[in-house]
Amino acid sequence: MAIPSSNLSDPRSAVESSARIHVFGHPSADPEAIAHEFGGVINPPNPSECDLAIFVINPATGIDPESIALWESLNDSMVPRLIAVTGLENPEADFDDAVLLANRVFDLTVTPYLVLHDDSGVACALISLEDMQIYDYSTLPPKILPSEPEHHTLVQEFRSEYLAAIDVMGKDGFAAGLMFPAIPVWIEKGIGVDVVRNYIAQLEQ
Repeated sequence: MAIPSSNLSDPRSAVESSARIHVFGHPSADPEAIAHEFGGVINPPNPSECDLAIFVINPATGIDPESIALWESLNDSMVPRLIAVTGLENPEADFDDAVLLANRVFDLTVTPYLVLHDDSGVACALISLEDMQIYDYSTLPPKILPSEPEHHTLVQEFRSEYLAAIDVMGKDGFAAGLMFPAIPVWIEKGIGVDVVRNYIAQLEQ
C-alpha cells in the first residue's frame, strides 16, 4: 500500500524499529548499509525467524543465485518481504530493470513509487502511484509537489497495474506476506528511506 503523504517524514527523525529484520543481497548492492539503516541483520542463520526480510538489488549487477534460493525458502513461511533497489547514484542503474528482474526470479512485485530523474539523469524524486504526488528529496523531509499531466501519461500503465494489485491483495497484503513492494533506496539522499520505514511500521501495528 502506498504511504499517505502525511506519514512521510524526515528519514533522519525516525525512531528505532522493534521489528526483527533480516537483510539479504549480493555485496554489490550494499546490503550492509541497508541493514545498518533499518536495524537489520545480514545473512542470519535462521532466515525465516524474522518479521521482515529485505532483499537488496543493484540493477547493474542483478540478483545472485543465493538470494533467489533464500527468497524461495521463505515462501512456505509467508514472511513479509520487501525489495530495496540500490545503486541509484549510478545514472545507468535502472529501477524498472531491477523490478523486471525481480518479477522474473522472485515473485510479482508492486511498485508504489517510481523514480524521477534530474536533467543529468540522476535520481532526485519519487512519484506516488497512489496519489500521483511527487516527493522531491532535494530537501529532508522531502518537498511534496503536484505532478504534471505528462507524468500521468508516462506512468499510466504502471499505475493501473499497481492499483489493480492493491485491489486484489488488499491493504494488508504486505503484512500478510502476499504482496512484495519494490522500493528505490538511496540512503545518502534519503530517497525511499521514509517509505521503507513506513512499511516496517505496518508490521508493528
